[in-house]
Amino acid sequence: MMKLLSALYKLFYLFRGVGISKYVLIRPGVFLSLGIVKGIKGAINIGDNCELSNGVIIKAYGGKIELKKNVFLGEHVVLYGHGGIEIGENTMIAMHSCIISSNHTVPDRSELIRSKPDILMPVKIGADVWIGAGVKILGGVNIGNGCVVGAGAVVTKDLPQYATAVGVPARIINYRNE
Repeated sequence: MMKLLSALYKLFYLFRGVGISKYVLIRPGVFLSLGIVKGIKGAINIGDNCELSNGVIIKAYGGKIELKKNVFLGEHVVLYGHGGIEIGENTMIAMHSCIISSNHTVPDRSELIRSKPDILMPVKIGADVWIGAGVKILGGVNIGNGCVVGAGAVVTKDLPQYATAVGVPARIINYRNE
């Protein structure tokens, strides 16, 4: 039954323009939206063997979101891809994590924040990365291959390969295999 339901979700999103490769599992309650911002249509590409768990939300907002092969997104993960998001092969992102690839321009108080354009800030996550539950990754961040980010961390700066980072803001506590 789950395979049939997943196949129906895949067909629905394929017809809406989402790029979905082979053996992708899309669980119930997933929401994928390309969005159009200033006439630019967004793109979502999902590689082979990816799994999108219940309640995952992926909104491109006119940007491009790419999941390489064998990526796992846990329950209620949210990706906002206005500035672009790339997630490398074999990466796991645990439940309730959020990735935001843009920020707001903050003008002086004589102008409304809402009246200003977003600042596009691409996010790139390498291969073989484990993002713990409830992690927030802010725009402009690059996370190197093999990193581990502890639950509840807020990543505001780049993390080099194989770093383990925890806390708010996230700080490196060690490196894998040290």
